[in-house]
Amino acid sequence: MKKRLLMLALLGHALAAQAAHAGTHRHHLKVDDALSHPKTHKTPLLRVQSHIALIYDEQDRRPLYNKNSETVVPIASITKLMTAMVMLDARLPMDEAVSVEEDELNRIRRAKSRLRVGMTLTRSEMLKLALMASENRAALALARSYPGGPAAMVAAMNAKARVLGMQNTRFFDPTGLDSDNVSTAQDLVKMVAAARLYPLIHQYTTSTSHSVEGLRGRPVRFSNTNPLVRNASWDIGVSKTGYISEAGLCLVMEAKIKQRPVIIVLLDSWGKHTRVGDANRIKKWMEKVSFQDSQRS
Repeated sequence: MKKRLLMLALLGHALAAQAAHAGTHRHHLKVDDALSHPKTHKTPLLRVQSHIALIYDEQDRRPLYNKNSETVVPIASITKLMTAMVMLDARLPMDEAVSVEEDELNRIRRAKSRLRVGMTLTRSEMLKLALMASENRAALALARSYPGGPAAMVAAMNAKARVLGMQNTRFFDPTGLDSDNVSTAQDLVKMVAAARLYPLIHQYTTSTSHSVEGLRGRPVRFSNTNPLVRNASWDIGVSKTGYISEAGLCLVMEAKIKQRPVIIVLLDSWGKHTRVGDANRIKKWMEKVSFQDSQRS
């Protein structure tokens, strides 16, 4: 009888131990299953309409998005960022008077300008209008006032491009009306990064508007060609637009999105709002990705 009771006790203990082991094993299976099938966080798809696009993360020094960034194309008035840099490098008096003279602007491109021949502004105002309103006659006036004239300025622009490592960039005029002014999105990232180091370029490219005195004493008001500078949700450090038929609509910006500094290059866009629409899509995409990253940590 004692042996039978002892056997029953040992059997009960063995069954209890087996049940405990089985429960532990089932728990480990659940953990392993969760590890082998983690919850996936899909990165939202970015659809950019511009033919060429590049988003460059200045903090990590890497591209976040790349679309045909090595293609050499005309860059239109994006050129004026380089025009501004070499002019500022020359350290010319910014309060010196600079006049609009007769030119071949309309013969080249039938480009419209609200600056009339004979108008005189300070070099500072000409620079502001060239950058903010993309005024071609302002850029030409700056080139004429450059030591050695337009040819010397273009030579300085190409020299600076080489210093910045812009190997696929060439300049033939200071306005961008010449379709032989070409570059790549990769090169333009370098140019925008360099331009951001000039306080006046930051100030002028992000100004919303500026008024000057016309020939008859009436104020002439100019607005920024990039409507995003008037959008409070954007934190823009450098902005420049461009357009000629060979280049399409172009936009470059240095901006902070979710406190992250990035350079955005959009080239060969078509449609009235394509480049601006692409920029807004990029901003929303980065905000979404940044939010998901913060949720994972």
